[in-house]
Amino acid sequence: MNIPEELKYTEEHEWIRLEGNIATIGITDFAQSELGDIVYIEVDTLDSEINSNDVFGTVEAVKTVSDLFMPVTGKVIEVNSSLEDAPEVVNDDPYGQGWIIKIEVTDPADVENLMSSDNYRNLIDN
Repeated sequence: MNIPEELKYTEEHEWIRLEGNIATIGITDFAQSELGDIVYIEVDTLDSEINSNDVFGTVEAVKTVSDLFMPVTGKVIEVNSSLEDAPEVVNDDPYGQGWIIKIEVTDPADVENLMSSDNYRNLIDN
C-alpha cells in the first residue's frame, strides 16, 4: 500500500499536501482500492468556504457512492477538471494526477492535527 510520508491523512481516508497556505487534497491509495473502479467525482463547492470534517464532494464507484470530507477548514480554489473525463485517474495515481481539489487553508497549523503516514498505516492495518 502506497502511503507517502510527506503527506498528512484523515480517518476518512483523505490525504493533504500543504504548500504555504495552499493545500492539495485527494483520497488515499487504500480508499481507491476499497472503492474499486471510480466512475464519477462530483465537487460542487468551488469558491466555497468548507469547515473541517464537512463534505466537499462525492466519489462514485461501480457499486457505491462515498462522501469526501474536508481535512481542514479552507476555501476551495480549484477542482481537478481532468477528472470529469477520466475519473479512473484517481485509481491509477491517487497522490499525483488523481488529486481532487486545492484549497486556501484558513489556518495552516490545523494540518498538524492530522495523521502522519505511520499513524495512517496503523489505522488501515487494524
